[in-house]
Amino acid sequence: MENDKENDIVLVVDDDSTNIKVIIDALKQEGFTIISARNGEMGIKRAMFSKPDLILLDVMMPDMNGFETCYRLKSEPSTRNIPILFMTALNDEDSKVKGFNSGGVDYITKPVGHRELLARVKTHLSLKRKQELLERLVAIDGLTEIPNRRQFDTVIEKEWRRAQRATESLSLILIDIDYFKKFNDYYGHVSGDECLRRVAQTLARSVKRASDFVARYGGEEFTAILPNTSRYPAVNIAERMRKNVESLQISHAVSPVSDFVTLSLGVATVIPRHDISPNHLIELADNALYEAKDSGRNQVKYAIDGDE
Repeated sequence: MENDKENDIVLVVDDDSTNIKVIIDALKQEGFTIISARNGEMGIKRAMFSKPDLILLDVMMPDMNGFETCYRLKSEPSTRNIPILFMTALNDEDSKVKGFNSGGVDYITKPVGHRELLARVKTHLSLKRKQELLERLVAIDGLTEIPNRRQFDTVIEKEWRRAQRATESLSLILIDIDYFKKFNDYYGHVSGDECLRRVAQTLARSVKRASDFVARYGGEEFTAILPNTSRYPAVNIAERMRKNVESLQISHAVSPVSDFVTLSLGVATVIPRHDISPNHLIELADNALYEAKDSGRNQVKYAIDGDE
């Protein structure tokens, strides 16, 4: 896999300005964007701000050495996945092991040769790209090409904690395609898969903010996580989803409620607290979805939380 070098940012952390210049001269010729820092504290700040693709980190620095800097970077959620290559004149086994144990992925011995530096930088950037691709593939539903249940579980936990810290509303929509089994039995699984794809993409386009999250929940069920969204805006989004899917006019000759594919949607909103979990919100939305189906389908229902 080739690196897209125009987008690759390399952070060099070294207290020796001559070393920084040598590395910058070598990497700039290959089209990388280089930023630098003269000590560990500055390196951590620049890494958190710039989100580099790779960090070249000197070991022997005053105040905070490279091992401690690496440990700090790996302790921060925003920087923990950035690969770190140590640069040092220390060539003993104990130092190398210490570097790997602190979170480094490789070790370059000074003085750094240009060709070796470029080869290692390119290799680790390529590995990072492949890892990112694998992580995206693991998080995406293969049929509908939207996030899957596994990714939903990750995002709901993250958004729950964030809303808890900020004392903000978190809304959830659970969505079911009405009489999808009848649709599959009548039109066949190929048409059923195409229906799922079209519905999924329409739901994903129905949310406007980057923070809103739509996923396939399982089978013909979908879900939407709406951070910092209260009851009425969440219900409005659910209604928009219902109308958008209905407007696709996917024929459903065996549906008891419409000539076209329709949705039932359940909406719930809570302000997360420490004494409840995301399951509480999911159960509320599931109860609302059950009510929508029990009331005739092709509609939106909202679950009232006992604390509202």
